[in-house]
Amino acid sequence: MTTTGTATRHLLNEQARERILIIDGAMGTQIQERQLTPDDFAPDGLSDRANALAGNNDLLVLSRPDVIVDIHKDYLRAGADIICTNTFSSTSIAQADYGCESLVSDMNRAAASLARQAIDAVGGDRPRFVAGAIGPTNQTLSMSPRVEDPGFRTLDFEDLVAAYDEQIRGLHEGGADLLLIETVFDTLNAKAAIVAARRLQRCHGIDLPIMISGTITDRSGRTLSGQTATAFWHSVRHAAPITIGLNCALGAADMRPHLRDIADVADTLVCAYPNAGLPNELGGYDESPEHMAALLEEFAADGLLNIVGGCCGTTPDH
Repeated sequence: MTTTGTATRHLLNEQARERILIIDGAMGTQIQERQLTPDDFAPDGLSDRANALAGNNDLLVLSRPDVIVDIHKDYLRAGADIICTNTFSSTSIAQADYGCESLVSDMNRAAASLARQAIDAVGGDRPRFVAGAIGPTNQTLSMSPRVEDPGFRTLDFEDLVAAYDEQIRGLHEGGADLLLIETVFDTLNAKAAIVAARRLQRCHGIDLPIMISGTITDRSGRTLSGQTATAFWHSVRHAAPITIGLNCALGAADMRPHLRDIADVADTLVCAYPNAGLPNELGGYDESPEHMAALLEEFAADGLLNIVGGCCGTTPDH
């Protein structure tokens, strides 16, 4: 364990003992509000592929770093203690959809550096943390994408570990303080990220405390791969995460009973960042900042969480 990782754990726990910490809100929502054009998504040398790259939000850390820094600053000014890098899909597996696998290391390094720049620019008298966002990718290890062939997989466990290894190295080099393994719908995918992080710690001294956040996909109270919230915790507890919790999929009201299940059994900090309600028929989110704040105030009053923020549809106002 490196001194840096130990110091981050101590500082985050110390801050969490004093108050409920704030993690930022949605990145995609803020990017959409900028009404960017396809050209904005094309880094130098890729202008001829602008239309094909449009919508690859993670690529903006290279093509429009000013946009990403401004969004981070907005959340910091709104009170965020933890800001997440714009790297939810920054693995070679997810970036293969855009043919951008070769840019993954640069994307993660740049994203962490931009978050750090935003913290330095906004300043303040309390610690702020950069969490390297690690999404589940667009593949799943637990389930086959072919109904007629239950044993088929598009990749194996070591493939995913290697992809996460590359991502975590870039986040570390860019200055991330923490790793946020988030929106976990398949715990086996999360375990691949955990293995990558632990191998890097053991072999290269790269020690970044891990936050883990699952997603309950509907009111059944289970992840997509079939686990209850309690089972999810027991499946990842071995990683000794600094936080455990839930994000995405559900609004605060529907998330509450599942978060309570986790809070009742977890022996670490609990983090929750729900959507601004369920998506409407147009794909938007209708929960106002005031409504969401009232719901989350109840979470806090009941002692369900130590860190709180917002996922899809949330803004600095939330």
